Amino acid sequence: MILIFFGPPGAGKGTQASLIAHNFKIPHLSTGDILRNKLLQKNELSTRLKRVMDKGQLVSDDILNGIVSNRINEQDCLKGFVLDGYPRTMDQALFLNNILNSKNLKIDKIIDIYVDEKNIVKRLKSRSKKENRQDDKEEVIKTRISRYLLETKPLSDFFKSKYPSDYLIINGNHEIEKITEDIVEILKNVNL
Repeated sequence: MILIFFGPPGAGKGTQASLIAHNFKIPHLSTGDILRNKLLQKNELSTRLKRVMDKGQLVSDDILNGIVSNRINEQDCLKGFVLDGYPRTMDQALFLNNILNSKNLKIDKIIDIYVDEKNIVKRLKSRSKKENRQDDKEEVIKTRISRYLLETKPLSDFFKSKYPSDYLIINGNHEIEKITEDIVEILKNVNL
């Protein structure tokens, strides 16, 4: 089973992707987690990544494509995986499509978590305080939301038109448990 999670920053993609991956016993591939871990390595790449991420900008397609390509070639991804934070651009989507085609694989479901902007800002501010995340400051939050609307939202619209029966919109304004329950119920009732 190959799943992609979409949604604006603060929608709970990471939380839901992790819970669903655990539920279905497949790896959760979070580019955000991978990038934050790379920041801890203190090298040239981490310095470049820090500059980009502190401004709320997106990491280049080349870097993310390489990370995802390497990761899905690992043994634990043979039975599927959950992508969270990738693809975010059309180039990334085309790259992913080419990789999956070369392996005779396909995306099974695309899960788009909808959350209104007021809740996004509230959640990200709360997360910033709890986790001391530099990418959750108010000015960075606004930049991330506008980048999402400009670059990633059109990509989710593309997937919605390309995979209409496999594209699910989930109400992310609910509590975490309710959202997870909704997603699991849908996935259990679908032939994957």
